[in-house]
Amino acid sequence: MKFALAIHGSRGDVEPGAAVGLELLRRGHEVRMAVPPNLIGLIESAGLAAVAYGPDSEEFNENDFVHNFWNIQTPIKLLRAHKKYFAQGWAEMGTTLKSLADGADLLVTGMIQQGLAANVAEFYDIPVVSLHWMPVRVNGQLLPILPSQLTRSAISAFWWLHWRATKKAEDAQRGELRLPKATASSTRRIVEGGSLEVQAYDEFFFPGLAAEWAKWDGRRPFVGPLTMELTTDADDEVLSWIAAGPPPIYFGFGSTPVQSPADTVAMISAACTKLGERALIYSGANGSNHIPHPDHVKLVGLVNYATIFPACRAVVHHGGAGTTAAGLRAGMPTLILWTMPDQPFWAAAVKRLKVGSARRFSSATQESLIADLRTILAPQCATRAREIATQMTKPAESVTTAADLLENSASIRRFG
Repeated sequence: MKFALAIHGSRGDVEPGAAVGLELLRRGHEVRMAVPPNLIGLIESAGLAAVAYGPDSEEFNENDFVHNFWNIQTPIKLLRAHKKYFAQGWAEMGTTLKSLADGADLLVTGMIQQGLAANVAEFYDIPVVSLHWMPVRVNGQLLPILPSQLTRSAISAFWWLHWRATKKAEDAQRGELRLPKATASSTRRIVEGGSLEVQAYDEFFFPGLAAEWAKWDGRRPFVGPLTMELTTDADDEVLSWIAAGPPPIYFGFGSTPVQSPADTVAMISAACTKLGERALIYSGANGSNHIPHPDHVKLVGLVNYATIFPACRAVVHHGGAGTTAAGLRAGMPTLILWTMPDQPFWAAAVKRLKVGSARRFSSATQESLIADLRTILAPQCATRAREIATQMTKPAESVTTAADLLENSASIRRFG
């Protein structure tokens, strides 16, 4: 069978799809993938063919919409900002997606720009499956994605705003595909059309959600976090440094921009000096070591979390879904210093599970970091983290289950 996967966003958005794509490729299927241009190298190095899809996601993370998200006070301002940064490039991405999905048995999309994929899938009359690394559909749980707690009506309003922001671009795309003009949002069409929506996280993070979504007759299955667990050239050298002393605390903020890396390293170094701890600090994909740091601190680039985290004492990070899952799978007490709009979501989950603490990155100081580290390094927090690790779905199981679901969805349409 032929599978087309088109996912935009940061590495945390793209990796779940790539992990499933690799498993489908291993099973002998043809897999085509479209990702942001800055992530093509990553996907190709993993063994998948990829084409450019939309703007550079690192540049997107640097834009004012992301940095000022929490300061947007009115729906009109949010709508305008949303339209500027989410509707742009729709036509070009639509063209790429139409080519990618030609001849495919199934189209997989991520959480961003699902309308693009839904329209192309409708054009080719093939199933569309979405991968969600957090609960983005309407539910009765309280979801702290925005400054105030999100209720069922607030989530609906958010997706309505998204539709209004992208409607003009979507209407143009549907016109090019000679599809009838949409009278409802792509979210509503996907949900009411019976599409499979794979939940790439463990259900115990959000008590009550699985029971609430049972009415969807298995169309929102929980498979656990999806990751490629790619090794890096630095892993052995980093493990050697770790083995030379007490287990360190890992600090890393993924694709989230840090406004002053030097100040951040200085703050972390001082806090760890005060506590007598070693620190392993992510310093960017290239592993730049030019920032001054003491001997008990090591700056590193990309590392394999599955290899490095179990050798650490605790992890401090931005609260991305993938990094959160990797830390908890390793049984690590966790401190989340969040910045982006979705990260408080996982920060709240970590606190609810009593495996760590969290605060907004911009409010962190040397004093608050010392206090937060003392909290997560407490024996009860470490014990609880080890307990949660036993409940996490194993990486291989998550990928296998997701691939089975995609195969089944494609087969039903193809042979049913």
